[in-house]
Amino acid sequence: MPHEMVRVVHGTVLDDEEDLTLGQLCRMCRLHAEALIAMVEAGILEPRGETPGTWRFPGTSVTHVRIVVRLQRDLGVNLAGAALVLDLLGRLERLSRAR
Repeated sequence: MPHEMVRVVHGTVLDDEEDLTLGQLCRMCRLHAEALIAMVEAGILEPRGETPGTWRFPGTSVTHVRIVVRLQRDLGVNLAGAALVLDLLGRLERLSRAR
């Protein structure tokens, strides 16, 4: 009988209720804080809190950051364009849920 190879994947399920610090989001997305701060300034991420040291991000921010990184890497989209894409994706998702 041939041996089957099993791939084990570890992960964390995140949602809007799971708060992440700036440092945690940096580690999860493998980005420097400056890149995430630029996304906050562009309106892509909307943390709760007044300063980077007190910011808390919803868990869904990880997905948004990963989409932005792919848009930048694969298509050369700037942050303003990425913000527009995320807005449109959000609208499409809301429309599909309304059906």
